[in-house]
Amino acid sequence: MTDLLVTKQRCIERIVSNWSQFCDLRIQHLSQATRFGVAPEKIAEQIIGELFTVVLDWPITSLNYQVEHSDIIITSPGVKWIVIEAKRPGLLTSGGNQLNQAFDQALRYASEQKVKCVTVSDGNILVAKDVQFGGLKDRIYVDLRSVGAPKALWWLSQHGIYRNCEEPSSMDSIVTSDKTNDTLDSADIGLIHPKYKVPSNCFAYVGNYDDVKTWKLPYLKIDGTVDTKRLPLAISSIVKTYRGERVKSIPEPAIPEVLIRLAKAANQLGKLPNRLPDNPITNYELLYMAIYQQGKLNEVF
Repeated sequence: MTDLLVTKQRCIERIVSNWSQFCDLRIQHLSQATRFGVAPEKIAEQIIGELFTVVLDWPITSLNYQVEHSDIIITSPGVKWIVIEAKRPGLLTSGGNQLNQAFDQALRYASEQKVKCVTVSDGNILVAKDVQFGGLKDRIYVDLRSVGAPKALWWLSQHGIYRNCEEPSSMDSIVTSDKTNDTLDSADIGLIHPKYKVPSNCFAYVGNYDDVKTWKLPYLKIDGTVDTKRLPLAISSIVKTYRGERVKSIPEPAIPEVLIRLAKAANQLGKLPNRLPDNPITNYELLYMAIYQQGKLNEVF
């Protein structure tokens, strides 16, 4: 057995062995909510701390709180690995646009500190994504309320975090709504594009989260739902003028990930075909062909 397999197996054994203890600790931390009807963000930070030190293999000294606006940063000597944005327990599982807002906030901090993994948690769920090619790529989604130990946590361990996640877990099980009654606070949303009036997470490519001129191909609305008017234009800008003027500002290595983001949105609308036609013509057919050629259909469907 290779060193990697041994290391991974040991970490998974630790996750399974300590999960029950973590579940008990989590319930104890949440007792304030039972007592007073609400639990503050600090409780989520405590739960996250237990997760990374009891279930995973990070020493307590690797957890750093309130560093350059970040709630928590996970480090090893000389390296910042993960930026974590904590939200009050239950906020991310209450529906609405809270998850998108939290990731947009975490991305700003990660961009400032050049950290490549961002994680958001409210003590109920934990979602981690990699900052890659001007956007986000799924890493893991974990339900912290689960009775069974989530082995996918390995990808956030000391020896898993620096590896490319081969099989990112699905985030389709996150319960959100297309609409929210919450008032969108500009401090939570962050920088807004002056022309399109949406934050950075609504663009298929972002070169610099602090520079709106590098945000390209808007395709989502401010509430996180797909913009049916802008999505076809974004797709056309890539598949019909791949070498053309309109996409010169997007680095070629970033194009595959941009296409996957657009394909996921198209599939969500039911616009993406489920097979490659003999003569692809429409934007959606050409998009399917591009994803098919990349061998990335499994990341879309």
